[in-house]
Amino acid sequence: MSSGSDILQDNSLLSKLDRLYFKLETLLALLGGITIFLLVILAVVNVLGRWVFSLPVSGYIDWVEQFMAVFAFLGIAYCQRLGGHIRMDILVLRLSGRILWLSEFISTAVMLMITMVLIYGSYLHFLRAFINGDSSMDISLQIWPAKLVVPFALSVLALRLVLQLWGYGRAFYHNSTAPVAVPLVEDAATQAANEAATVSNSQEPNA
Repeated sequence: MSSGSDILQDNSLLSKLDRLYFKLETLLALLGGITIFLLVILAVVNVLGRWVFSLPVSGYIDWVEQFMAVFAFLGIAYCQRLGGHIRMDILVLRLSGRILWLSEFISTAVMLMITMVLIYGSYLHFLRAFINGDSSMDISLQIWPAKLVVPFALSVLALRLVLQLWGYGRAFYHNSTAPVAVPLVEDAATQAANEAATVSNSQEPNA
């Protein structure tokens, strides 16, 4: 599944936490988007400066390397909440009821374990860069801030996975047909219909 899924809501504590946490994820995704926009501006300034004044931006490559971690990782939890990460769901689409929620719970638990390992490893990389004062090659930018972004963003993802484990566990316990706070599995036809509806809505003239 590579497109976003509907997230159901109710008045439960889980749903309230899901909506509250989604505000943080949305803010981080917005920061990632702003970073991309700033990089585009920096690229334009670099090209025009080199072409018109023979004066490119000093340390352009160094700045790009630092900002790549920001836009590459800050939106990862946002995408997970919406079910936007690509996965193979040929088998999952054939499941239903408790078997479906159990399989989703197990896959999410495995993802959480892998994420925890990545958090530990990326934090060690940040700590080493911070202690040793590692810097970039050209203009000697400190690289520990960019490395800190990775364990931070993965920690945000880990908390999202915990919430989804709660949601899948709750769905399994109640044998729910419409669980809250988790991305629902959609077949290809439903995904295509939702994407078509999104496109058509965006093309409607403003009233």
